[in-house]
Amino acid sequence: MRKSFLFKAACLVVALAAVTTVIVSVRGNGLGAGSMGGQRQTFFAQFVVAGGPIVWFVLLPMSLVTVYLAVAHCLTIRRAKLLPEGGGGRIAETVRRFGAEQLGGQISERSDFVTRAVVSAINRGRGDWFRMRNALFESLEEQALVFIHKIEWISLIGNVSPMVGLFGTVFGMIKLFNAIVTAGGQPQPAQLAEGISIALVTTFWGLLIAIPALTVHGVFRNRIETILSEAVAEAENILPEITYGFPKQDRTGQAKPKQSIRELPAKSAGKVRQSTLS
Repeated sequence: MRKSFLFKAACLVVALAAVTTVIVSVRGNGLGAGSMGGQRQTFFAQFVVAGGPIVWFVLLPMSLVTVYLAVAHCLTIRRAKLLPEGGGGRIAETVRRFGAEQLGGQISERSDFVTRAVVSAINRGRGDWFRMRNALFESLEEQALVFIHKIEWISLIGNVSPMVGLFGTVFGMIKLFNAIVTAGGQPQPAQLAEGISIALVTTFWGLLIAIPALTVHGVFRNRIETILSEAVAEAENILPEITYGFPKQDRTGQAKPKQSIRELPAKSAGKVRQSTLS
């Protein structure tokens, strides 16, 4: 947990350093870009410098956060980590070797969907098939919801970024009309360029962030749902063997120990001996 927090903090520091570098470069090159005259402007000048503070302080950090979340979830939402191949078979083999009562201690260090669900089912069900089955499905659903809630941040950015771009468009149009009013209704093209650039560049950045973000969110959500359905099927296959590994219980919930012939009543023991001899 501590390593994960430090990794996220380091990534955020790197992202903030990148944003600060871009802003410093924009401020340093702003005058030069505006005095280029008829020369061809660079991509950086057209799509970053011309966008204004809305791009520098809002949309550009949102794009970096989206990239960070996409990379982080690519490393965590993986089939090899959440549903490793042969995981159910290894759990069944552990039941055969150590018994169902010791299964939780043997597999507690694993972090895949099925293992966590089995540990929860053992702790809550203790051999009762119905309670273990309900606990198993509840655990799988809770684990899937945790990952779904994590990827919702990508969906939030994908839905908000076009609105921020629209806000920049409105802001640019306001500046455009103010320039027209200031020039007495006959502004020069250079006076209108700033407002038009803000209006178009902010819309560009809003769509550039939203389209990949919503696509990545859909891919992750489908992956989680697919892994969950396969984990449910695999857990159902090994649940009977886990339940069978527990000693049978009587109506009071106490395990029924196997009785030897000496522990049986005299009449019952005699009947057992007669049936054995015959």
